[in-house]
Amino acid sequence: MSDVMEQFEKRRAARLSIGRGFFVLMHRWAGLFLAVFLFISGLTGAIISWDHELDEWLNPKLFKAQGEGAPQSPLVLADQLEAADSRLLVTSVPLAVEPGHNLGLGVGSRLDPGTGKALELDFNQIALDPVTGEVRGKRMWGEISLSRENLLPFLYKLHFSMHIPDGFGIEFGILFMGILAIVWALDCFIALWISFPKASAWRKSFTFRRRQGNSKLNFDLHRSGGVWVWGFLLILAVTAVSMNLNQEVTRPLVSLFSTLTPSPFTGTPNPPDQPIEPSVDRRTILQLATAEAEKRGWSVPPGAIFYVPEFGIYGVTFFEPGHEHGDVGLGNPSLFFDGKDGSPVGATIPGTGSAGDIFMQAQFPLHSGRILGLPGRIFISAMGLVVAMLSVTGVIIWQKKRWVRKRVLAKTNQEMYSA
Repeated sequence: MSDVMEQFEKRRAARLSIGRGFFVLMHRWAGLFLAVFLFISGLTGAIISWDHELDEWLNPKLFKAQGEGAPQSPLVLADQLEAADSRLLVTSVPLAVEPGHNLGLGVGSRLDPGTGKALELDFNQIALDPVTGEVRGKRMWGEISLSRENLLPFLYKLHFSMHIPDGFGIEFGILFMGILAIVWALDCFIALWISFPKASAWRKSFTFRRRQGNSKLNFDLHRSGGVWVWGFLLILAVTAVSMNLNQEVTRPLVSLFSTLTPSPFTGTPNPPDQPIEPSVDRRTILQLATAEAEKRGWSVPPGAIFYVPEFGIYGVTFFEPGHEHGDVGLGNPSLFFDGKDGSPVGATIPGTGSAGDIFMQAQFPLHSGRILGLPGRIFISAMGLVVAMLSVTGVIIWQKKRWVRKRVLAKTNQEMYSA
């Protein structure tokens, strides 16, 4: 009987060894595929957790107002800007300006009546002095440039798209990074499995051998470091999928388990060179939004109005001055209206709706850490550095094992030839 049990245990151990070897191989190749991109995304993520503060520090000309006196209405300044340059369509307007700050507007191109295509613009953001309306600066958000004006937007876009060019109407960079995030999410489970080779020695997977040489410490930083923060790594991976492949992957998957409120942005957008110009002006939309907010019993004022030319939809977001980034919780509520006739087309109200709706609302706040406010942003910044560290230590482990295999192979070949 003991012989039978012994043989059974040997066969079981062999099967586990084969299975573990397969998963180790999968983790190795997934890690090598991910390493460079996660290293870049980790470092940029650590930086862009503070993008607004760093951007303002680097670019006082864009953010610090020079004029003295009472600021003009942001809507008036937006109208004046469009009147001064007929190419421009103002696409985002903060409805209140922080004291001592310029008014930052988003702009797009209007259609050229002759060609039916968007007019050429070399900028999509513009800063106006809130008192005089003077143009204080312009830039193309996301442009490949390391200049002071473009550094933070460059890093932000690098984080989620690697600046891979679009083509054939497809945002290849966003698609690629979304696929990479799927691989990362799956690899999180593989990494957890192979981090615990023996149930009896599980404590080793949480320890760091700081006094046993750099090689063992590097290994423990990769394995134990990943185990300690495993849940947070999975959250970052899943939320990355949600933001890059929202319509393609996340919404269809979530809808299998929970009803989702239809989004006004689920249709096919117009190409960037064929923007839909609004027929209803901003003031009318703002009046409609304010009236709707009163019906809903909201006490928070409208904080910004924006227009999405690819869909022809206005949005009005509600927040107190200084809270435009939704620094705590699930973000700020928004109401959406058709740019052609002003009819309501949807709303996003954080914390309401189905379980699936709330899950979708949580994706960006979780990924950015803003769901917990300042402590969350600090933590996410640290996690970015951890992701970069795990990428580097993983490559070092692979390289060392590769050197060992080469030495063993060379020694074997030498012995064969000498024999």
